[in-house]
Amino acid sequence: MPESNETPAEPAEPEFSKEELRLAMKAFRKRLKLTRLDDESRLGYGPMSSGNQSGVAAIRPPDQYPAALWRALADQGKLRRNGGGLYSLVD
Repeated sequence: MPESNETPAEPAEPEFSKEELRLAMKAFRKRLKLTRLDDESRLGYGPMSSGNQSGVAAIRPPDQYPAALWRALADQGKLRRNGGGLYSLVD
């Protein structure tokens, strides 16, 4: 059986326009904000309690954008991969 020296080529990441990346980041920030507000709305948070803030640091990005777009944003340094499909904002 002859051996081939060719290695299987990895599929190239698709290119995304600046507008797509901008809209995806806007959607991510909004999802993160709403997730934090939802977490803070439960009992134990509030003006008469200890005033804790949400501990939500990473979220699963919105499904309306492909996973490759989120990987591209992480490669650009705008998001941080936290494992398990979770991403967080870079400070």
